[in-house]
Amino acid sequence: MQREVTHGTRQPARGMTRGDLALASRRLGAASLPRIALRSADFHDGGMLPTRSTIDGDGVPPTLSWDALTPEPLSWALICQDPDAPRATPFAHWLVYGIAGPVRCIDSNLADFHEGLNDRGQLGFAPASPPPGDGFHRYVFQLFALDTELSLPRGRDCERLLGALSGHVMAWGELVGLYQRL
Repeated sequence: MQREVTHGTRQPARGMTRGDLALASRRLGAASLPRIALRSADFHDGGMLPTRSTIDGDGVPPTLSWDALTPEPLSWALICQDPDAPRATPFAHWLVYGIAGPVRCIDSNLADFHEGLNDRGQLGFAPASPPPGDGFHRYVFQLFALDTELSLPRGRDCERLLGALSGHVMAWGELVGLYQRL
């Protein structure tokens, strides 16, 4: 199976894939909203994820940060998805919500946030683990500024989180990391 991803590119080489069209940001209609600069000290946009954030390392999420937004949102939510996963919808690797408006980063201390169920059916971060020989996969970290505080308990799945976010996104940002297994 030929992949539509090439090393170092942010978009598929020949246009949007079905996975791209099903990313949370697309489903929530975020493209027309203001953008937030989302960044990581661990990798640059379109660059390789650190090994520690993969199945071949410690499997811990990367540190993420962003700038203040005016007006300040009431809360933030983060969804990391792999649109290149060999399935009908992007694989949800990480759902984080209940992030207070004044917060500007997510690191290994997640005690104050709620984590949802990744597509492995587990709470927390599912490390990057593309099938060996499948080429580069993109891990799309999507941050959403919200005009509400989500009252969702821990352990929501991606569909329920998207339902709660719908109509409440004020701005958004995206950061893409790459990884492949030989």
